[in-house]
Amino acid sequence: MTPIKLIVFDVAGTIVEDHGEVLRSFRAALEMHGIDFAEAELQEWKGATKRDVIRHFVERQGGDKDGCCAKTEAAYADFRGRLEAHYRNQGVRLTAGATTTFDWLRQHGIKVATTTGFYREVNDLILAQAGIRDILSASVSSSDVPGGRPAPFMIFRAMEESGVISVHEVVNVGDTPLDLQAGTNAGVRGVVGVLTGLHGKERLQREPHTQILASVAEIPEWVEREFVRA
Repeated sequence: MTPIKLIVFDVAGTIVEDHGEVLRSFRAALEMHGIDFAEAELQEWKGATKRDVIRHFVERQGGDKDGCCAKTEAAYADFRGRLEAHYRNQGVRLTAGATTTFDWLRQHGIKVATTTGFYREVNDLILAQAGIRDILSASVSSSDVPGGRPAPFMIFRAMEESGVISVHEVVNVGDTPLDLQAGTNAGVRGVVGVLTGLHGKERLQREPHTQILASVAEIPEWVEREFVRA
């Protein structure tokens, strides 16, 4: 059986605790700039490129191209300011079991990488505060690729930077429907959902997936069962 060489993790809600700060920042920025949105739809955009989320709601309200662009950028700047202030002031915490999982994977020769819908600056801020930058073979932000989730480009970039050439040697892990869609679009060996984010098991099960786990703490046991003992 082909071994697993790389596991790609989403960040917020997967390996870093998510207490709703991203959605709160979105809500505040959208409301501040008079942009209509539905809460349920906003939740479905969790994990997407952040500018694209705001652009979606702005363009749906209509208006000329220049006006939409200006409103999108103004709301996006507001969103960024709120989110960065939160992480600088409040810090971040890894989800339970994440550190143990990373250690186990590295001990078994499996590389660890991250992908995120965050832009580079806030991604770097989060990873630095979490203290895990040095253990990653790659850390890819949505601003590093032509398109964010559900496109597979961040996963492919993580593979490129990690020196892994086959999707059959890769597992993608995330807490949102978009994470599962991106993993499916990439054609990777494993597409794993975890229940430490906003979305429950019923919602994640509606997307193509290999496994739904309670958290990343269960990754070592799952990898050993599926790819080591088999």
